[in-house]
Amino acid sequence: MEIKLSVVIVTFNEEHNLGRCLASVRAVADEVIVLDSFSTDQTADICTTFGARFYQHPFDELIEQKNRALAYTSYPYVLSLNADEALDDTLIASIQHVKQNWQRDAYTMNCVTNYCGKWIYYSGWYPNRKLRLWDKRKGQWVGTGPEGKVKMHDANYTPMHLTGNLLHFSYTTPDEHQRHVAYFNTILAQTQFENGKRVNIFTMYAYPVIKFLYNYILNLGILDGKAGFNISRTTARAAFIRQWKIRSLQSRKIPES
Repeated sequence: MEIKLSVVIVTFNEEHNLGRCLASVRAVADEVIVLDSFSTDQTADICTTFGARFYQHPFDELIEQKNRALAYTSYPYVLSLNADEALDDTLIASIQHVKQNWQRDAYTMNCVTNYCGKWIYYSGWYPNRKLRLWDKRKGQWVGTGPEGKVKMHDANYTPMHLTGNLLHFSYTTPDEHQRHVAYFNTILAQTQFENGKRVNIFTMYAYPVIKFLYNYILNLGILDGKAGFNISRTTARAAFIRQWKIRSLQSRKIPES
């Protein structure tokens, strides 16, 4: 018997991305839930055009919002997407097959990113396997900031991997990438510090160099051309700034008596 599938998307001012995302899930979704953080653009109108169920809730934290959105679904089987993502034709066919023969509690898929107009297949960005299709009764979103992921309650579960790609339309310019990284770097540095991470001077300078060489050489970022260089450089720079922020937090911490 074919299962019913709820597609879940959280949004804020996503008029440039949302239509593409909603169009791609038409062939697999039995309902589409959009939880919005009070967008001021045409996000709500686009949802109406595509027949999505539109709800709003103040944004507190990304993972909280994604889990909150699950509560609006009518069915236990969910596919969670970001507004800047879409399904390719092969992945659509894979999900259609799974709906007719649901066998696992969770399914993973590869994610390929479009960076400044170029699809990235190296640089440590592909295949970037993600768990996005699962039984919501058996797992939920966990994590902080952009590092969130779906975690199943049973640590011994075995997901099935689907063929096809989740298409991620990310940054349109390197500057946009840098601004995004800078914003989340502060969140990640604070979280890592609170979780006990500490940084010395050697690590602060050596790790970014290693990070660049790892992505550009070992992960063949050089084959992604100029985009691969920009990705590797921005990732390395972000690593340095994050290490520096953790060092700053260390210096401000009052020793415990």
